[in-house]
This record gives sequence, structure tokens and C-alpha cells, in this order.
Amino acid sequence: MEKKTTVASSFCLLLLCVAAFAVAEVLAAHHHRHHHHRRRNDGSMKFFVLGDSYVDTGNIRKSVSPSWKEPYGITFPGKPAGRFSDGRVLTDYLAEYLGLRPPVPYALRKEANISEVEKGMNFAYGGTGVFDTLVSEPNLTTQIDFFQQLVEQEKLYAKGDLIKSSIALVSVAGNDYATHMVKTGNGSEDLAEFTKSVVKQIAVDLRRIRDLGVPKIAVTAVEPMGCIPRLTSLLSYQNCSESLNLASVFHNQVLRQNVEQLNKESNNSAFVILDLYDAFSSAINPQKDRQGNTTFRIDEPLKPCCVGVSSEYSCGSVDESTGAKKYNICSHPERSFFWDTVHPSQNGWHAVYSSLKSSLHQLYS
Repeated sequence: MEKKTTVASSFCLLLLCVAAFAVAEVLAAHHHRHHHHRRRNDGSMKFFVLGDSYVDTGNIRKSVSPSWKEPYGITFPGKPAGRFSDGRVLTDYLAEYLGLRPPVPYALRKEANISEVEKGMNFAYGGTGVFDTLVSEPNLTTQIDFFQQLVEQEKLYAKGDLIKSSIALVSVAGNDYATHMVKTGNGSEDLAEFTKSVVKQIAVDLRRIRDLGVPKIAVTAVEPMGCIPRLTSLLSYQNCSESLNLASVFHNQVLRQNVEQLNKESNNSAFVILDLYDAFSSAINPQKDRQGNTTFRIDEPLKPCCVGVSSEYSCGSVDESTGAKKYNICSHPERSFFWDTVHPSQNGWHAVYSSLKSSLHQLYS
């Protein structure tokens, strides 16, 4: 993209492209040996997850999502399981850090062992946002309603127990920008106001989660959207569009201001931002260690590993009449950063987690 491209037109292009990948996210048809410092817990900690496809581990309906189709899940757990990746996602890594198993997906809670349900739950649905989006799945407010019902009506989680030791992870916002463009046809001129409305609602939602008894809540900053393969394909997967990343930067600035205000109100730093923007950027542009080696081997970091054979197909697509696969997978998924045109691979999430790890002590402070 030429440097003289205006920020306004870049924002407009961003929204159109984000709209495209948000629709594709849901509607498109060598296991790591980890050496993390796992936190010890006494068994009382509970982990709750809310948001979108970056943290969904099985809530999205099988009938609408490619995440339940091959080749999703080929690295972990070895078959499609509702994760938008070849393997683990952010939820899995954060759970491991906390010394927990990934929480049971809300949609699958009745099939789970009660002892697992008591340790937390994942309310996240791929394709969703702060507000209603392009998919008819529960938005963040509704997800919190589900949580509230389990606490106040079903008494599954007692507030007193939650206050002792529990953590929530919230990952939202990208799909909201897509829906804003598709439904209203608005360009970039009101993007700043829309961003403020999105973050304002996030702040309302974070307060609700805290008021349900969760003492520590992590919310993700938006990743550099100009680096997502559905966008970098326009640049032959060689470069991120820096101008498109400005929308992410602005969102994250407003989010940081709101979180700082929330922490002033609570006087106990209940809210923590997980900086996906820097974590993605660090993985895509890895720093070398003292010996000149990179921590993770990532081949062509802006290029997706799993892609459709043509523009009309995507990862997981099959020919409806013959059942033939209409996608290709890279030779080494374990060396990719992005799995499909939107979502990181397990290796990608591992790299992101490793970048975030130094800040995760805030979840215990």
C-alpha cells in the first residue's frame, strides 16, 4: 500500500476486509512439549472465559463452523474439537499457566463431569463480539447472562468461592468492526466514535463480571489487524499494512484508558490487559537471543498454513457433491504462525503466550 494512502481510506479498507474475514471465520465451510512455569493452585481456583474465536474451545455450533471439520484440530487433540486452529488456542495456554485444565465449554456442560464444571467454564463463541455481529451466536452481554444465571439461579458457583480465587479471560472486539461496516455502510469518519462505544460497553461488561465475584479479569488488546493473512494476501504475505494497524492501536489506547479508570474505581487492580498487539508483533518479527537464535521457528509468518484451493474455498472446505478436499495444508504446521486466514496456529499461540508470559504475574497480584 502506498504511503500516501490516507488513514481514513485505510480505515475504510480495514473495515471491508475485517468484514470479509469475520464472515469467513464462522461461515466458511507434533504436539509441543511445553516447559512453562505452571502455577500451583490449591484446587479452589476457577477459570472463566468469554469472547470470540480466539478463545472458543467448543461452543460454536457444529452446523455453522469449520472449526468442527478437518483439518482443524489435527495437531491437538488430533481431531476437530471446535477450536479455530490446528491445535491449542489462547485459552489452553492460559489454563496451563494457571495449573488448570481448559474450562468446559458452556454448550457442552451437560456432557461434562460435575467436578470439571465446578472448576470454571468457557462461554466464548466464535464470530461474536461486544454487540451482535454477523453470526447469530451469543454476544458478550448474553455470555455474561449465562454466567450470571449459573451463579445466581443455579448456584453452581457461589460468590464467596469466586472471590477467593478465580480469574476471567475476555477476548472481543474484532467482529464488532466488521458488523459496523456491513450493517450501516459507514466509512471511517465515525470509526473513532464507534470504537469509543465498543470500549465503553466492554467496560460495562468487565464491571458485571467483577460484580459476579471474579476478583481478577484479563481482557485482550486487539491484535495488529493489518497483519492478518486475509489482509496481508493483498501484499503477497510479505508485509503488514501499517496504516491498517492504526485502527487496532486506537482501540487499544481507548481500552487502556478505560481499564485504568476501572482500576481506580476498584482500588485493587482487578483488571489486566493482555497485549495481543505486542505479542503478535513480537512473534511475527521475532527477536534473536544472545546466541542469535530465535525462540520459535516460524516460516513465512504472515502466510496461512491452511488455505482454500481458490478464492471460493477456505480451510476445511469440501466439494459438496464429491466430498473432495478443497484446501491445502503447509508442509510444516508446527512452523507456521497463522493456521488459516484469521487465526493463529498452535505454534502461533504458543509464541504469543510466551511473549505474554512475563506479564501474567499480574493475574496474581
